[in-house]
Amino acid sequence: MSQTQVLARKWRPRNFSELTGQEHVVRALTNALEQNRLHHAYLLTGTRGVGKTTIARILAKSLNCETGVTATPCGACAACLQIDAGSFIDLIELDAASNTQVDNMRELLENALYAPTGARYKIYIIDEVHMLSKSAFNAMLKTLEEPPAHVKFVLATTDPQKIPITVLSRCLQFNLKQIPQTQIAGHLKHILAQESIPCDTPSLQLVARAAQGSMRDALSLLDQAIAFGEGKIEEAGVRDMLGIIDQGYLFDLLEALARRDGVKLLSLADEMEAQCLSFDSALQDLAALLHRIALAQTVPQAISEDTPEYARIVALAKSLAPDDVQLFYQIALHGRGDLSLAPDEYAGFTMTLLRMLTFMPDDLATNRQSPQAAPVSSKPSVTAEKKPPAAPEQTTPPENTTAPLLDWPQLSQQLKLTGMAKMLAHHSEAKTITGEKIELCVPDVHKHLLEKKYQDKIQAALNSYFGKPVTLNFSVGSITGLTPVALQQREEEEKQTNAIAAIERDPVVQELIEQFDAKLIVPSIKPIENKGEKRNERQYRKHDEASANDAGKHAPNAGKSGQH
Repeated sequence: MSQTQVLARKWRPRNFSELTGQEHVVRALTNALEQNRLHHAYLLTGTRGVGKTTIARILAKSLNCETGVTATPCGACAACLQIDAGSFIDLIELDAASNTQVDNMRELLENALYAPTGARYKIYIIDEVHMLSKSAFNAMLKTLEEPPAHVKFVLATTDPQKIPITVLSRCLQFNLKQIPQTQIAGHLKHILAQESIPCDTPSLQLVARAAQGSMRDALSLLDQAIAFGEGKIEEAGVRDMLGIIDQGYLFDLLEALARRDGVKLLSLADEMEAQCLSFDSALQDLAALLHRIALAQTVPQAISEDTPEYARIVALAKSLAPDDVQLFYQIALHGRGDLSLAPDEYAGFTMTLLRMLTFMPDDLATNRQSPQAAPVSSKPSVTAEKKPPAAPEQTTPPENTTAPLLDWPQLSQQLKLTGMAKMLAHHSEAKTITGEKIELCVPDVHKHLLEKKYQDKIQAALNSYFGKPVTLNFSVGSITGLTPVALQQREEEEKQTNAIAAIERDPVVQELIEQFDAKLIVPSIKPIENKGEKRNERQYRKHDEASANDAGKHAPNAGKSGQH
């Protein structure tokens, strides 16, 4: 009974037209062969299984085909057949990983001086050339630069960084890329059609993804899948073979997160543990799914409608907020990195899910659960009431009066300003504020913010807020200190003071201090805030820090301005 040949060897490309995914290399070599612009040394780099040795053998056939030097070797002459069979006497393949010493290289170079036995060129293919020793590289330098006319070198490596620059400079280098999953899946489908083996598209996509850009790995996995599926390839069988998580679990997990259903989350995790699924793979696939959801939210065209479970991806893209998706993605990545540090994989996986649930903003989750309910806010609504917070009948209040100064911080928060315009508004103090006219004063230390484009943004925001043109004037001078930034800092200091006082009054803390001579670490005390306020404050500070950095670029000497 004849032995079955593995697919990776049976379907190894025999000419350039059969190569998949390396069009840039094929084009360069084809043009060189057709124009007879041949180099004496070629270097092929790339990860495993992308075609380095295959291209080297096709190049050897192109140079030694009996029809002449050609980009399309006949494949039928003695030279082509012997090269395909691995018995061509003038094609010397050397594995540098097992022949690292200088003696091996010297022997090879001595043989290179002799003319080929019956071929046009003597071809030396040195695989994993980066494994050669330093002395072996030095021994080959001169011959590699000026070899005999009948000698061609083809070097292949997966780690070109380890090759000396003196060798790199003597070679024509081609960087082979990882083969895209779509091309791998298409090639596998073609092979299975020729082999008359039934398959489905999702199973081929799973094999292509597991191959990670390597066609040889894909063909080896395909052989394994055929054996596992008893002559047919189905998605369920491939998932079991590869240990890939059923995508249904991942969708159910994200849907439970969208509903903030912690019980369902743990129930799904228990089911996955009962089936002995890999939680490391689960977090990897969960991150990949979140990436596709983010694409569906920002660039919907990037998700093809024939993508498996397209409808569920789109549904999750609508039910999850974009910032939640980004947050979940980061937590999944960190959770996978910390999985080896967890007490066990189940604990690490469930802790990652609970972290997603914990850091999910309360206000967004409430709005998603009750889309008809009006959001509750302690701040006045801009859209509900289009009128200024100041009394409309008071057109020219005296400068520095209390009411206008208190109204400007409230109004500035509702203008939805960003960046430097927001910074200018928050560092300004109102001298006059009515529905028709607003005069703002900026302290000398922040006068660098008074650029016209920032003033125009505030002007446009005010016009939009009041629904009519408003006169806006800026001046530079002394202020009382009741700017939005100053008021916020004052509020934070008050909260901090209250928090410290509450801790100091706590009976348990007082008892610890008295009995154990404990000391209170005051800097560690933080006021308790609800998550919505904390999130808003974090966003506010992020905007202000970015604005401050930008301001520093515009005014490097701003810190040396007048003191108050």
